[in-house]
Amino acid sequence: MSQSKLTRTQSSLLRSSPTIRSSIHSLSSITEREKEEKQRRSKKQSKSINRTGLIRIKPGLTFTLASLSLASFLLFSVFFSQTGTSENLLLGLIFLAVALFFASRNMAVINQTVLAIKQTSKKLTLRTKPKPVQWYIGDSKPEQTKPEEFVREGVQLFSNGDIYEGEFNRGRSQGSGVYYYYVNGRYEGDWVNGRYDGYGIESWSKGSKYKGQYKQGTRHGYGVYWFYTGDSYSGEWFNGQSHGFGVQTCADGSSYVGEFKFGVKHGLGSYHFRNGDKYAGEYYGDKIHGFGVYHFANGHYYEGAWHEGRKQGYGTYGFRTGDAKCGEWDDGHLVNRLPLETGPVHKAVQNAQEMARRGVDQRRVDEQVRRAVAAANKAATAARVAAVKAVQNQMDGKLCEQ
Repeated sequence: MSQSKLTRTQSSLLRSSPTIRSSIHSLSSITEREKEEKQRRSKKQSKSINRTGLIRIKPGLTFTLASLSLASFLLFSVFFSQTGTSENLLLGLIFLAVALFFASRNMAVINQTVLAIKQTSKKLTLRTKPKPVQWYIGDSKPEQTKPEEFVREGVQLFSNGDIYEGEFNRGRSQGSGVYYYYVNGRYEGDWVNGRYDGYGIESWSKGSKYKGQYKQGTRHGYGVYWFYTGDSYSGEWFNGQSHGFGVQTCADGSSYVGEFKFGVKHGLGSYHFRNGDKYAGEYYGDKIHGFGVYHFANGHYYEGAWHEGRKQGYGTYGFRTGDAKCGEWDDGHLVNRLPLETGPVHKAVQNAQEMARRGVDQRRVDEQVRRAVAAANKAATAARVAAVKAVQNQMDGKLCEQ
């Protein structure tokens, strides 16, 4: 059996052997290069040390050594003043050796102490750190925000539709102002603590009007009231009613001059009726009552006692012809005729005449009323000015001082 000759090819080991040799060569070369680098570095360090002559020391160690040196110097100076020169030198060397030994044995504690001191100093610096400097774009500082501007005049709206325009103080109407009643009227004048107080003008939608004094929200003092019917009252007021002396004039031409009490004629006064009749004497509860003299337009008269507007008691009725009938009267009728010289009749006539005289000659308050009306007009003008300012402040968005 013939066997053919095999040709052997190069094995993988032979092909790889140059690679192993080259890698070994490269490793040896790398080792040599590292040695050369180390030698170069050592030479450079030695050169730098020789050039500068300084060794880098940690900051903590530097501080520690400096502190120990200072302490040694101080101790050495103390002993220097008490010992000789050679002894001083020896003691200084001993102190220095002890300090260096102590420092080498306690470096960790010293470094921690130095670190704690540094941290404490940083905290103190942060606490006392000054405010940062503010920089602005441009030459001037930015405009500071101004606080809200408060004013005295303002506008107040009420749930029932009423409106107040005028001055305020601590949240209440105070000073001058105008109050508008919803579809009813208005008041212009002085205010104190949220009420009418002082002088002012009050008007209503139907046409009535009052000018004069007020106190705590009511008509009080002197003033004039014009009724929408044409009647008027001028005189003294108390707690919102005619009280004291006053003059009442009616649209029909009648008038009363005299005393009032709580809104009605009461006391002494004189009344001129629209038909021409006149009465002067006493009133009680808005009626002729007491003693007085009544003159009729036809020339007749009655002098004597009255009771609720009727002749009652003793008196004399005189005719324009000169005749007269005297005696006792009841409900306007003569029930007991007596001579004029009779005591009760004569006395009743005298009392009636005296009351009539006093009813006519009363103290007038016309001047006081005139002054009050003038002051009310002035206060109303000031109130209207304050109302205009109040509306303007509201339009400008200003807040009223409370």
